[in-house]
Amino acid sequence: MYLSVMKNLHYSIKRTWWCLLLLTPFAQLKAQPPGLELFERQYFLQGDDTLPCRILSPIHFSADKKYPLVIFLHGSGERGNDNEAQLLWGSSLFLDSLNREKYPAIVVFPQCPADSSWSVRIKSNPADSSGVYKFPMNVPPTQPLQLVMNFIDTLISSGIVDTKRIYIGGLSMGGFGTFEILWRRPRLFAAAIPICGGGNPASAKLYRKNFPIWIFHGADDNVVPVINSRNMVQALKEAGAKVKYTEYAGVKHDSWNNAFAEPSLLSWLFEQKRN
Repeated sequence: MYLSVMKNLHYSIKRTWWCLLLLTPFAQLKAQPPGLELFERQYFLQGDDTLPCRILSPIHFSADKKYPLVIFLHGSGERGNDNEAQLLWGSSLFLDSLNREKYPAIVVFPQCPADSSWSVRIKSNPADSSGVYKFPMNVPPTQPLQLVMNFIDTLISSGIVDTKRIYIGGLSMGGFGTFEILWRRPRLFAAAIPICGGGNPASAKLYRKNFPIWIFHGADDNVVPVINSRNMVQALKEAGAKVKYTEYAGVKHDSWNNAFAEPSLLSWLFEQKRN
C-alpha cells in the first residue's frame, strides 16, 4: 500500500532537516461523507511548520510503478487545521470509481492555515471598480505555498511520482495559488487548472513555453471578478502558452461546480506531459 511506502520514505529521510509524519488519530476523526476516508490524513513537517494533507492513493497501487501527481489547492473558506475542510470541493471528482480506474494517480489536497493564504496578493483599492487584484513578485512565497512546494519535492524523492505528469489546480484562493506556483516553479508542472482565480500578467512570460493550462471563471463572479482570469488568459496567450479558457455566462463565484462537471476535464489533464 502507498501508506507503507510513505512510512519507508519517512524513515529514510528522518536524518534530514525535514520529515514526513503520518498520523491517523482515530479518536480525532470527524464524521465524513462516504468515501472521504480514502483520502488518508497525513502531515508534512518542516522544522516547526506543519502542512496538513489528505492523500488519495491509486486504486491498484504498486510500488514498482510511477504515478501522476495531482495537487489541488482549496479556497479561503476551507482554511484551518482540521485536515478535512479542504475536501469540500473537488474530492468527489477524484473519488469517482470510474475516474480512479481510468486515471490512476496520487491526489493531494493540502490545507492552508486560517491566518494565511496560498498566494501573495493585494486587493484592489475600493475606489478602483475594475476588481483587479495586484500580485507582487518581488517577495517570498507564503509559508503554506512554500510547504506545498517542498512537499512535492519530497514526494518526488520517494521515487513513486512520474515527474513528467505533475499537475496543479485550485479554486478561488487556490486559483491564485495555482497561478503563483506556476511562475515560481515553471519547469515542474505538466498542466494546470486554475478556477475563479487570478495572477500577475507579468508572470506569464516565466511559465514554461507552450504550457497547457485550462482556466475557468464565472462571468458574473461577485467575489473574484472575471477580469482577473481574462487578464491572465490574454497574457498567457501572448507568452505562447497553450491556453483553454471556459467562461460560464450567468455563473457567480461557484464556477468550480461547472468546471468539475466538464466531461473532458480529467481526460485533458492526464493526457498532458512535460517534455
